[in-house]
Amino acid sequence: MSLDASDANHHSGCLSLRRLFKLKPQRVPNKSFTKQVNSSHICDQTRKASDSERDADITDLTSRVFYDTCCDFGSSKFSTVAYQWEAPPVYSDPPSPNDSICGEIRHTIETMIDTLDSSLRLLSLQIHSHPELMFEEIFAHKLLSDYMESHGFSVTRHYLGLKTAWKAEYTHGQGGRTIGINSEMDALPEIGHACGHNLIAISGVGVALAIKSVLETYNVPGTVVLLGTPAEEGGGGKIILLERGAYKGMDACLMCHPSPGPELSSFVVSSLAMQSIDAEFFGQSAHAGDAPWEGANALDAAFLAYSSVSVLRQQIKPDHRVNGVINGSERAANVIPDYAKMRWYVRAPTRDQLTRLTERVSACFEGAALATSCRLKITKNTPYYDLRQNSILAAAFSHAISQECGSVGQYPSGASTDFVCVVIKSSRYIPIDQFRSRVMFHTATIPTQPNGGNHSPAFADSARTAEAHKACMITTKALACTGFRVLADKVFFMQVREAFEASM
Repeated sequence: MSLDASDANHHSGCLSLRRLFKLKPQRVPNKSFTKQVNSSHICDQTRKASDSERDADITDLTSRVFYDTCCDFGSSKFSTVAYQWEAPPVYSDPPSPNDSICGEIRHTIETMIDTLDSSLRLLSLQIHSHPELMFEEIFAHKLLSDYMESHGFSVTRHYLGLKTAWKAEYTHGQGGRTIGINSEMDALPEIGHACGHNLIAISGVGVALAIKSVLETYNVPGTVVLLGTPAEEGGGGKIILLERGAYKGMDACLMCHPSPGPELSSFVVSSLAMQSIDAEFFGQSAHAGDAPWEGANALDAAFLAYSSVSVLRQQIKPDHRVNGVINGSERAANVIPDYAKMRWYVRAPTRDQLTRLTERVSACFEGAALATSCRLKITKNTPYYDLRQNSILAAAFSHAISQECGSVGQYPSGASTDFVCVVIKSSRYIPIDQFRSRVMFHTATIPTQPNGGNHSPAFADSARTAEAHKACMITTKALACTGFRVLADKVFFMQVREAFEASM
């Protein structure tokens, strides 16, 4: 499917892989509910939507799909214009009204998060105003762990030997399943919270406290574990925590992530596998004017490697990515540089494709070293693998949030995350799911500034706005509803488990 060239929204001709799906919102009827229930009565799973109902939901023109350009995050392209219509893919049968949690439970969750709203907003602003790099999130560590402790959670600081990791745990009753949530905290060098981790942090807090509230209110046994996970921006904090046992015993783990998009919308995404590489070139110093032939120029090797990768990009697939920087130096211009270091991120849709692409990129480094008579050292850091969505969790989350904002979509992201490694490393951690909330984290009620997406100074500004907070709270409510179903609904949980096993 392609956009017509005359489409006013097709600014650049460069089509991204994103597909935006707007699904028809469905309402959950409010039901009377007793305070003392068991999990089999939390959700009525007996009624299924008829075939005609499902067909009507899928083919209705309120379900739309279109490609958008990759070069503009402005609001104009999201206006209502004539697109080609097609039915969006679905994770499972469209949920019937009874495939959600009951109205009174949802109301309890929403009331709890509304009660916490002002204090969560303050947490977000405090974290945003104190940006901390990976493994240095000391301020956020204290702020969040103190907050969770004040709300009745058992908190372990400096969790599993990581200075800025923490764990907050609450158990109601005996037995029951365990739901995990992640709160990221780290910022980016120079541009601060340009990936909105201040919002991820408070969303995790809100989800955990809302689930605690409904466990107590309706006497449902279960455990909530909120992990403060450091160093997502290149440090692989979740991978370290996984290897040290932080996710052991969890039946599911949830989180969200902000990014730009249509106002009050939400997206379920995949992510690329990613390998970070440090390439170091070692040469020979010499006087650049008097005897340059005695030297071996390591900086030349780095620039030749950079140019080689730039040429390689013409022959890689559209959904592959290679990006790098040359580290700064204070060396004198009249000295042949004997050392240069580069940092590269190589990304591909799958683990196998990542391996092959990494080999091709490494060959660029090797050729540059050979051409300049330099020695090369390549260091491959812990990889992030591709995210596999759990279809049942994704459908439940989509249904829950569509009642708030009415727009739910799916698209493949060009970014990467250490969250996926939790599910890839061990099949015990069944439904690891990431929901990247495509909501308005920006300075107005509509999108961010043009070209103001993640990892830009404009997005850092957007991540502290009232509109961003409002959208974050909507997502938090839907995540809490989804997480509670894992604890309270055995049939739903078994479907989640089966979907996970089928995806492996």
